[in-house]
Amino acid sequence: MNRIDRKLAATLRQPRELVDAGLAPTEALPELEKVAARYAVAVTPELAALIDPADPDDPIARQFIPSAEELVEQPGENADPIGDDAHSPVAGIVHRYPDRVLLKLVHVCAVYCRFCFRREMVGPGKATALSDDAYGAALDYIRAHPEVWEVILTGGDPLVLSSRRLTEIMADLAGIDHVKVIRIHTRVPVADPGRITPEMIAALRPNGATTWVAIHANHPRELTQTARAACAKLADAGIPLVSQSVLLRGVNDDAATLEALMRGFVECRIKPYYLHHGDLAPGTAHLRTTIEAGQKLMRALRGRVSGLCQPDYVLDIPGGHGKAPIGPDYLSQSPSRDGQGSAERQYRIVDYCGDVHLYPPES
Repeated sequence: MNRIDRKLAATLRQPRELVDAGLAPTEALPELEKVAARYAVAVTPELAALIDPADPDDPIARQFIPSAEELVEQPGENADPIGDDAHSPVAGIVHRYPDRVLLKLVHVCAVYCRFCFRREMVGPGKATALSDDAYGAALDYIRAHPEVWEVILTGGDPLVLSSRRLTEIMADLAGIDHVKVIRIHTRVPVADPGRITPEMIAALRPNGATTWVAIHANHPRELTQTARAACAKLADAGIPLVSQSVLLRGVNDDAATLEALMRGFVECRIKPYYLHHGDLAPGTAHLRTTIEAGQKLMRALRGRVSGLCQPDYVLDIPGGHGKAPIGPDYLSQSPSRDGQGSAERQYRIVDYCGDVHLYPPES
C-alpha cells in the first residue's frame, strides 16, 4: 500500500498543508478552503500516516480530510442535532438524564472528524474553553444537584488539556460527595497517543471517584501499535475502558470491518459500548448510512463475534430526547395456541442464523 512514508512533524490544519502532504488534490484546494473557513480542520501525524493517498476511498481519509460535500446541507440537518442547548442550564453543562451531566470543558480537539455532531461549536471564531467564571458556575451546578452520580467530560476533547489542569479538574469533581464516577470521552489515545504520559494517567486517578475512559475509533487501522500501547497504559493503571464508534458510510459500514474493529477493541481491553448512528449534523449526509443498513450490520455482527464484541447500536433522538437502542429485533409475540389466555402466550425468537423458533417450544 502506498501510504505516506515520512513522519509528519506537526498536525495539519490548513487545506494547503493537506495538498502539500499529498492528502488532497491541488484542484480541490479552493473548495477545501471554503470548508475550512466554516469547519475546523486538524489531522495529526499519527492519523495522516495511516492514509493511503492512492486510494480515493480511503476510510481514514473519509473521516478526517475535508470534502466539498460538507458544504451541501440536507433537510433535517441541524447545528445542534442532539439538542444540547435545550438541556444546558448553565454554560458548559448538559443535564439530559437525571443521574449524569456532560461537562464541556474545551471546544478543541486533537483531530477534527468530518462527521462531528458538535462541528458548529468548534473551529474558526469559536470559543476554545470555558472561562474561569463559567467553570466555577458549572461546578456550583453539579454541587447543587445531589442526583448527579456521574460527570462526563467532553467537548472538544478533554485530554488536550495539560496534565496539571486535568489534575485540578478531576480533584474538583471528585471532591463533590455525590459524584462517584467521572467518564472521559476522547480520541487522544488514537489520534495523539504520545499524550498518554505517566503524568496524564496520574491526573486521571483522583481520590474519591472512579474514572472511566471512552475511546473513540471507527476503523481497525486506527488501532495502531502506538494507540494500543497508549490504551494499555490506561488499562494497566486500573482505568476501565469502553469504546464509542460512529457508523459511517465508506468507513465501517460492512460486517468484516466492524468485526475487526470490535475484536481490536476487546484485544485492547476496551469493552465495545456504543455504535452511534450518524447524527443530523450539517454537511454530513455523505457519511451517514440508513438505519436499516445499520440494523442489518448488527444482525450480521451478532453471528460473527463473541458477546464481548457487541456494542449497542443507538440513535441520539433529535431535539434532546436522549439515546435509544435501534438494533434489530429478535423477539416478537406469537398468537397464543388456543387464541385466548395469556398462559398460552408464545414468542418468536430469531437466532443468529436467521432461523425462527417458538418459546416456550411446542410440547
